[in-house]
Amino acid sequence: MSLPLDHLRLIDLTRFRSGPNAVRQLSDMGAEVVQITPPPGTGGGAVFGARGFDYQNVQRNKRSLQLNLQDPRGVEVLRRLAAQADILVENFRPGVTARLGIDYPTLQPLNPRLIYGSISGFGQEGPYRNRPGYDQVAQGMGGLMSITGAPGGGPMRVGIPIADLTAGLYLAQGILVALVERERSGQGQWVTTSLLQAMVNMLDFQATRWLIDGEVPPQAGNDHPTTMPTGVFRTADGHINIAAATQPQWRKLCAAIGADDLIEDDRFAKPPGRSQHRVALHEELDRRTEAFPSEQLIEQLNAAGVPAGPILDVSEVFADPQVRALPTTATVEHPELGQLELLGLPVQLSRTPGAVRTPAPDPGAHTDTILDELGYTPSEITDLHDAGIV
Repeated sequence: MSLPLDHLRLIDLTRFRSGPNAVRQLSDMGAEVVQITPPPGTGGGAVFGARGFDYQNVQRNKRSLQLNLQDPRGVEVLRRLAAQADILVENFRPGVTARLGIDYPTLQPLNPRLIYGSISGFGQEGPYRNRPGYDQVAQGMGGLMSITGAPGGGPMRVGIPIADLTAGLYLAQGILVALVERERSGQGQWVTTSLLQAMVNMLDFQATRWLIDGEVPPQAGNDHPTTMPTGVFRTADGHINIAAATQPQWRKLCAAIGADDLIEDDRFAKPPGRSQHRVALHEELDRRTEAFPSEQLIEQLNAAGVPAGPILDVSEVFADPQVRALPTTATVEHPELGQLELLGLPVQLSRTPGAVRTPAPDPGAHTDTILDELGYTPSEITDLHDAGIV
């Protein structure tokens, strides 16, 4: 089966999550990925081990080469790889790759078509460039924790590593754009982003509230920051989400739950009033919605054209019929662990779809094969092993 990126070779120098997430977007679409990991005893390695659930999640569809980049002989192996590669991705702290002799200015003369992707914590320039960057810190410094959680409840992190994930997505997008541009110019380039930039950009309309209107967005809990009623509402057996964002949806919501009197209430007649009086509005709606079982109310509201849905835990998500109808998961056979169910691809291409093809390899599983492909002789490969380079 032809895959959309199966003509591309990628060197993966990434660790943790942001970089591997960028690479996964490309490997799932067919890019031939060589993952570089350090030999035992030289630092690094998988956080939960190569057989761990998270490693299998982010490191699938790759081959693995163990390589000691602290040694000039290991750097020479990488340079041979880079001379033949289309893409290299790394997420070291700024300055590390230059110290190792594998930064973009060093590799670019060896391969002018190379697209070199970098993720850092805080960017390649600026007063914080040398700081270590982690998702938790980026969520706080990027403003996200100040607008997440209940009003007055203190800062709250998002329940997934959103800075890592979005930085990876942005880098993958940038690499794809650079590939398209290379078709015209014949030249590669350096593509950079950071956890901090990803978080600031993800603020979206919350950022423009400050940039244009000078308003510091407050915490809004489960309610939409500006559009009401959009939030979590009580039912007879729990809670559901309702999103009546437009004036017609507001009227349909009131009709569906027998709250026509709220339409005539001056406080709630127009969107600005509903946002201003959101606490009172929420109380009024809760009194009506808690008379209905969740499933009945969800069906009733959707039939009326009002978006509504359940609030599921993770086990319920993967049991939901709509989730099961989509390719949200994929199975792959691991030689030791057996059949694994992993996350699928969130994007489908009609003619050349991507695929989860292979499980995450054990570190160094393909070392000798890759060295052979690079032209190393059996005796040279043995010498590299004996010297601890691979």
